Amino acid sequence: MKLLLCNACDKYSALDRFATNMFSHFSHLQAFILLNDIRSVYNVGSIFRTADAAGVNGIYLAGHSPTPLDRFGRKRNDVAKVALGAEEIIPWQYAEDPMVFIKAFRKDWGKRGAIVAVEQHKKSLDYKTVREKLEKKFGKASKDEQCAILFVMGNEVEGVDKKVLKEADIIAEMSQRGKKESLNVSVAAGIALFRILNI
Repeated sequence: MKLLLCNACDKYSALDRFATNMFSHFSHLQAFILLNDIRSVYNVGSIFRTADAAGVNGIYLAGHSPTPLDRFGRKRNDVAKVALGAEEIIPWQYAEDPMVFIKAFRKDWGKRGAIVAVEQHKKSLDYKTVREKLEKKFGKASKDEQCAILFVMGNEVEGVDKKVLKEADIIAEMSQRGKKESLNVSVAAGIALFRILNI
């Protein structure tokens, strides 16, 4: 998927951010995140910072998700305050409709790509088992082929949009032991990234 780089990111390329050694079956794995209808600028900023630590290649923002630049192309200080510069490192792109990114990902990666939605669902898998499932899927590809994962995170209250959720190859869920029903979306993103990418 071709990324439109943000103003301060033109010296970076998604191809320079290969997440190598995450899976033993192939040499090049790219990881992307789709943030759809994330309301909080602080959650978006936090995910940018965590994504950089995890070696993510790019972030796609859709719906109501705030971007690192405002509509006039100026840097948003509220995002930058939490992202601490990660928003200037990771290539990102915005589209109102998240399906734009889903369709582009499918077209670009085909069988070498997997969409992993992090959500509570009756068909979900324990997030700790997702890596093994992906290894089996990508193990069929040549060791020289690039493969990619698109992690999908949804709205803080409503979760991942049903239309988007239908496109997921895997739905990953984190079990809850407490009385609250879910985790903060930025926390859930960090847990999913570091576990599934085996960091």
